[in-house]
Amino acid sequence: MANLLLMTGVFIASFIVGTLLISKVPSLLHTPLMSMTNAISAVTILGALILFSVETSVVEKVLGALAIITASFNVVGGFAITDRMLRLFKEKRTNEQSPY
Repeated sequence: MANLLLMTGVFIASFIVGTLLISKVPSLLHTPLMSMTNAISAVTILGALILFSVETSVVEKVLGALAIITASFNVVGGFAITDRMLRLFKEKRTNEQSPY
């Protein structure tokens, strides 16, 4: 139970600090920041999977499953948004510009 309280405290503290930091980031830096949060979410997924490798209570398993689901949503959504933003910078080819 003490571990659960510690993990909850770390989660709440990181949420508050993360929100304060991200709100101060200029819009120009949001794409690199999103790539970094994708990496952090991947680490969260790995940590939750490691949590399932040891014997845990039902509450910890539910929290681990919730962590995997939300981090996966963040990773997939982050890559989709990054891909969409990068497509804005690609040149559009017409039939006249086609190399074929």
